[in-house]
Amino acid sequence: MILLGNEAMHRTLLLLAPSFFLAMTSGWADDVPKKIEPERLKLWNGNAPLGDGKFEKAEAWITVHRPEKANGTAIVICPGGGYGGLVTGAEGHGIAAWLNRHGITGVVLEYRLPNGRPFVPLLDAQRAIRTVRFNAKAWGVDPAKVGIIGFSAGGHLASTAGTHFDDGDPKADDPIEKNGCRPDFMVLVYPVITMGEKVHGGSRNNLLGNKPETKLVELFSNEKQVTPKTPPAFLAHAKDDRVVVPENSKAFYDALQAQKIPAKYLELASGGHGLSGYKGPMWDAWQEQSLAWLREMKFIPVTGEKK
Repeated sequence: MILLGNEAMHRTLLLLAPSFFLAMTSGWADDVPKKIEPERLKLWNGNAPLGDGKFEKAEAWITVHRPEKANGTAIVICPGGGYGGLVTGAEGHGIAAWLNRHGITGVVLEYRLPNGRPFVPLLDAQRAIRTVRFNAKAWGVDPAKVGIIGFSAGGHLASTAGTHFDDGDPKADDPIEKNGCRPDFMVLVYPVITMGEKVHGGSRNNLLGNKPETKLVELFSNEKQVTPKTPPAFLAHAKDDRVVVPENSKAFYDALQAQKIPAKYLELASGGHGLSGYKGPMWDAWQEQSLAWLREMKFIPVTGEKK
């Protein structure tokens, strides 16, 4: 046995220390979840349908925000903007970041603006849902837990997707189109619902045109399109919203109740349209309670529960 003096031992430890540190930090790095960068994808590859058998050289996009630890649920996010623009910040990528913190994959939809072509946004939303289901395995998503969330006019689009859907076309050449486009649940925040008396005029004009046909007004008044197959919904609306009046949410909630579809309506005391600029107690309330509802409905796991 060779015994080292204090000075020799000190030199040996100094020589070994860098290797020891690298080995330890390498092990720690393996345990740290790697951030998954958002991925922006085309929905139509430049040949987008108009809904009347015709197509246009245009594109809709999704940005997929995947959480570090996915719980299997995904939500397509429809920003508002009165069907004349897209609020993709607070009502898009900001929502995706919030969902990611809770293990949910957030898919921000940049849908085409209608300009009086009412089926265009719906076709984009349907395609987004089909695309998520098609990529479910690769993205760590349960295809039976694909929901949709929408704000203002984006809430109209989300509720339209929840009342106008199909099971996919098994004979389609495009494998994405073989997937169904019914969302498994809806979260609707200060949504436009009706195209009738309580409508937000700007949204209706942008979607249907200035003088829409009665049948189109009926078709896109989603409180009149609820059936027993409509998915469950969580709704939140401020009592003092003067831009999109809360009667929109109330009418949709009542229609869901009449069909015995699970639904919750959160009537917020204040905040107006946009809930005080996407912050404060009313904004926090709908987020907390929508998550609680999703847990209750078994769409996301209870905290600490394995998926």
